[in-house]
Amino acid sequence: MDQPLSLIFFFAAIFIFGGLLFVVITFAKRGGSQFDVEKYRSRWLGIEQQVKRDEESSYHMAILNADKLLDQALRDKGVPGQTMADRMKKLQSKWSNANSVWSAHKLRNRIAHETDVRIDYDGTRRALAAFKQALKDLGAI
Repeated sequence: MDQPLSLIFFFAAIFIFGGLLFVVITFAKRGGSQFDVEKYRSRWLGIEQQVKRDEESSYHMAILNADKLLDQALRDKGVPGQTMADRMKKLQSKWSNANSVWSAHKLRNRIAHETDVRIDYDGTRRALAAFKQALKDLGAI
C-alpha cells in the first residue's frame, strides 16, 4: 500500500516542480517586470501639461522629463547598458520611428549640455511625439 502512495507523491512533486520551472522560464523570457502603465500614463500626462505655448523654459523641461521617463522605462524593462544611448541601441529595431527617437534624445542632450539652445513650440511637440511613440513601442503607455 505504501508503494502507490509514494508513486503519487513522486509524480505530484515532479508536476509541481515542472509548473514552477515553467513560471520562471515564462517570466525570464519577458525581459523584466511588467510596466505599471497607469504610473507611466500619469507621468506622461504631467509632462504634456507642463508645456506652455509662450514659455520656452517649459519646452526644455518637458523634453528633459520625457527623456528621463523613457530612460526609466528602458531600465524597468531590464534593457542593459551604461547609458541611455546604450539601452536605446539594444532596442534599435523595436522603435517604430528610430530616427525620431534619436533626434529627440539628441535634442535633450543639447539642452542639457549647451547654454544657448533655442527650440520652438512645434519642435517641442515633435520631440514629445517621438518620446511618446517610443513609450508606446515599449508598452509603457
